[in-house]
Amino acid sequence: MTTKLPKGWPEDRPMAVCINIPLEWWPDGVAPGVSPFGNPLRKDVVDTAARQWAEYGLNVGIHRLADIAESFGYNFSCHASGILFEERPELMRRVHGGGHEIMAHCWTQHRLLCYMDRDEEDREMKRCAEAQEKVLGERPLGFAVPRGMLSDNTEELMAANGYQFYADDMSGDMPKIKPTSSGPVVCIPYDMEVNDLAFHLRHGNRLMLLPEIVGDIMDGYPKIGSPPTVLDLGFHAHVSGRIAGSIQFLKVMEILARTPFAWVTTRTEIARLMLAEHAERQG
Repeated sequence: MTTKLPKGWPEDRPMAVCINIPLEWWPDGVAPGVSPFGNPLRKDVVDTAARQWAEYGLNVGIHRLADIAESFGYNFSCHASGILFEERPELMRRVHGGGHEIMAHCWTQHRLLCYMDRDEEDREMKRCAEAQEKVLGERPLGFAVPRGMLSDNTEELMAANGYQFYADDMSGDMPKIKPTSSGPVVCIPYDMEVNDLAFHLRHGNRLMLLPEIVGDIMDGYPKIGSPPTVLDLGFHAHVSGRIAGSIQFLKVMEILARTPFAWVTTRTEIARLMLAEHAERQG
């Protein structure tokens, strides 16, 4: 199976690697649904321990992971909850100042587009874009949908609100143009093969295995014909930003640095190539 690379995609680097560092937060009175703690609490009690665990990503994790990525000259994608532009504007300026791509990720992590009607979803997208523009002077070009759950209106509303791409499709290896009544939007693959939240927290695997998996992918990729692909590497700031996870993140960056066929890029750049080629085809 072969797939033609979009014009501008380096021919000698068929694997596009997107480093993905989500920066997620919850409103007062709401805790993450996933955390290291297994014993359930009463429904009327807010899990403050889970909130503290998640806040580590804001206070420490994102800074540590950003410093590591930047030491290799890599820009990453930051899927950021919109509320952070109100509550932690200096933090968002630090991420943006490092040259990294910030994608809208709903207002807070517990808000799911699939539960919203069209008007509410439209307001959600506008609110995220306006908050980012107020702090950074620019609107986000990409949207990352919490839990990957799009509604029937999501793609059209993205295009209508100026979002050029999204990162929530696990049905293929390569980006694709999705036409809507408001214009095209680029769907860029997202997968869970290398994702600390699923791999470590949900399935209980040791974080130390993540570099081994990435190394195995890089070793075996040429042996299966180097099919063009987008490889997403997911390291959440509140999961891998801790000491043990940061060490594994560093090891993965070292693997990327010595892999000649890996094109470490951002979804913004991939979307730019796809949209340019689409416009050329349309004449």
